[in-house]
Amino acid sequence: MSMQQNTPLRRMQREQLSELLLSKDASNVAVIDVRGDDHIGGHIHTSQHVPSTTLDHKIPELVRTLAEKEIVVFHCALSQERGPRAARRYMEERERKVKTGDVGRSTGLPETGVKDEGITKVSAVSSETKEQGVFVLDKGFVGWQEKYGKNERLTDAYAPDIWTDYY
Repeated sequence: MSMQQNTPLRRMQREQLSELLLSKDASNVAVIDVRGDDHIGGHIHTSQHVPSTTLDHKIPELVRTLAEKEIVVFHCALSQERGPRAARRYMEERERKVKTGDVGRSTGLPETGVKDEGITKVSAVSSETKEQGVFVLDKGFVGWQEKYGKNERLTDAYAPDIWTDYY
């Protein structure tokens, strides 16, 4: 059993995320939107759309591509089910990859594991693996759009008419 299953998921408030996204350190933050068909009416600027239905095969890729990020924030519409489930799956996969030495700073070697000076890309992890904060956006995109929907620096493709039912 994974240690992560006993670890409560950390929540991030929309104000915290907006400050991070507008800061000079924004490149250290990844936002993963796991909404499916409800991924309409807008999305958080710079977020990656990874529908929850694709997570089984996308999580290992996310762990690999987000290895250098300091903060990863997952969300769905309300962040009650899909967002937290995705965050937990990501944390478990990341923990597994860290234990097996399959995540961390890239050595610049090709994915084939070709050796260069006796080190393969897969094994070049050890103590260089970055600590990473994994969060769930509190109140999801519904909460986000209430405050930041019309803010073009923080939200892309916002369609306010879609959200009138949520007020």
